[in-house]
Amino acid sequence: MSQAFTQDQIFDKLDFTQEPLTKGEYENCKFTNCNFEETNLNDIKFMDCNFQDCNWSLVQLNGTVLREVKFKDCKMLGLQFETCNDFGLSFSFENCQLNHSTFFQMNIKKTIFRNCQLREIDFSESNLSNVIFDNCDLAQAIFINTVLDKADFRTAYNYSIDPESNRLKKAKFSILGISGLLDKYDLIIEN
Repeated sequence: MSQAFTQDQIFDKLDFTQEPLTKGEYENCKFTNCNFEETNLNDIKFMDCNFQDCNWSLVQLNGTVLREVKFKDCKMLGLQFETCNDFGLSFSFENCQLNHSTFFQMNIKKTIFRNCQLREIDFSESNLSNVIFDNCDLAQAIFINTVLDKADFRTAYNYSIDPESNRLKKAKFSILGISGLLDKYDLIIEN
């Protein structure tokens, strides 16, 4: 049975919890104000798609393809991105809430997180080389055996990263955020 192929479509104010998204490939499509909460997006392919003001919380992503996908102003709580198809995986996030999601053992080099809430995110054992965390809240985010070479944390805040448990070669930090690299020593740092 062949799957549907949808190209250059606009999906606006649809509730996919009531009528699920058709399995198949979506290329250069735009989803605006759509609700996907707790839906099954397993094995669906999204290529060059934009999601704006959508709710992706607790979506199932087993085998889901995300290539050149942009998320803006989306609520994306509790997602397990590591279950996505990793071939050609590339996405960016702007003004999104990604709290309690996981990127465990993922290769997401050069990903851009801009103005995002990344609280209690798990980045363990992932390759985050050249990732940009622009004005992102990383409170209680987990970085263990994570490759952070050339990652940009200059405007990120609330992070706690152990330099002895992660690779940080040429990573960028602001002087104000340097205390996030010293948390394990329980130091008192004053201005």
